[in-house]
Amino acid sequence: MMLNPADTAFANHLSNLLPEGVLRPPEPRYLEEPRGRYQGQAGVLALPQTVEQVSRLIREANAARVPVVPYGGGTSLVGGQVMPDGPAPLVLSLERMKAIRSVHPQENVLIAEAGAILADVQAAAEGAGRLFPLSLAAEGSARIGGNLSTNAGGVNVLRYGNARDLCLGLEAVLPSGDIWRGLSRLRKDNTGYDLKNLLIGAEGTLGVITAAALKLSPIPVTQGTALFTVKDPAAAIALLALARDHAGETVSAFELIHWQGLAFLAEALPEIRQPFDEAPEWCVLIELGLPQGVVAEDTLAELFEAAEAAGLVTDGVIAQSGSQRQALWAVRENIPLANKAIGSVSSHDISVPISDIPAFIERGREVVAGLGDFRINCFGHLGDGNLHYNVFPPKGQSRDQFRHMREAVKTAVHDLVHAFGGSFSAEHGVGRMKTGDLERYGDPAKLAAMRAIKQALDPNGIMNPGAVLKWRIPDFGTRRAPF
Repeated sequence: MMLNPADTAFANHLSNLLPEGVLRPPEPRYLEEPRGRYQGQAGVLALPQTVEQVSRLIREANAARVPVVPYGGGTSLVGGQVMPDGPAPLVLSLERMKAIRSVHPQENVLIAEAGAILADVQAAAEGAGRLFPLSLAAEGSARIGGNLSTNAGGVNVLRYGNARDLCLGLEAVLPSGDIWRGLSRLRKDNTGYDLKNLLIGAEGTLGVITAAALKLSPIPVTQGTALFTVKDPAAAIALLALARDHAGETVSAFELIHWQGLAFLAEALPEIRQPFDEAPEWCVLIELGLPQGVVAEDTLAELFEAAEAAGLVTDGVIAQSGSQRQALWAVRENIPLANKAIGSVSSHDISVPISDIPAFIERGREVVAGLGDFRINCFGHLGDGNLHYNVFPPKGQSRDQFRHMREAVKTAVHDLVHAFGGSFSAEHGVGRMKTGDLERYGDPAKLAAMRAIKQALDPNGIMNPGAVLKWRIPDFGTRRAPF
């Protein structure tokens, strides 16, 4: 596979085919990623406004064998949005394609272009009296095309599912430059291979999503939020089952929080008010979204009483107002910021079968202790088995002192996850950071099928090379483009 750089000749060729303003000099912000582990490059930056312009860009890049890196909001934590090695790519940002094309409240459907910011999609749904439930920390800057390309998760997966579950149809440009106009609003459509679900989660390696038909839901009439202390993760899992017995599928979020995360929060962000005078070893943040006629606070109080009687909880706080609800969520949502301020040796986005989580946490403590005197902050979306399992240096020392151990820590944690039948990437994707993990833990038949699909749809290998599937960088090719 030989690829060519997006050089001056290629840029000049594109400028003759596209309106003024589509092509721009690369800016530093398109070459960076939040964790600072990769420094990207770009020969040309393109900001198209229509799917036809995207099609022309991809078609020309394919003919010239120029790599293309699709760019959404730049919030990926696994390096999927930058290409640090190989020939300088065409960076394709969809930020100018941000329209909400239509809203169909009676169908619970909204059609948005890929550059629409997630928070704006949420607001458009709310304006129509509906809910778009995908919610995550970066929703003020993440774009819906990137959310779909990475199959984003977030706090509401327990009730509403991942991004994949919230999408009915797509408009996309394939590596050939052909436009797939698949913006179906149908719930049932058994007409062959599901191309939509092939592109979702592919991280831009099989094409560029340009618009999506998204599922909406009714807005819960009342919301209830509580923080309950539990004696251990096993009690938390039993509490989740009890919550579902009491509240059914109205349980929207169920977040596990460990003492270490609260300690980091107190150290790094003391202005965040914590509800307990003394941080408990374990606690869970529960959110219910309830229909009319049900009092959320009463439902949570009844749940606490039943859980206390069963020996599952020892204390709790139930929000009595919107501001109290926000204060409880502020504790959970600021833990990642506190983690960043402390500085981890190695961070892991993992999933484990829910019933195995207590055993995994206990065994994980032993495995990490065998590597050194590290601190562990294990927290996350217990309701769907997704944990953020982060390993930190001993108190008073910095992560730079343990940089040489990052790979060993990561491998030990991921080996344990694999032994428990879990996933080394629960919601962040593979990107460039985890391609080695995919080869190490991936099922051989699945990997062979993935490579065959990539070869069939993108034979020239132009789409986000090096993301998801490992790419051995070849020498630059000899240009054979028709210009």
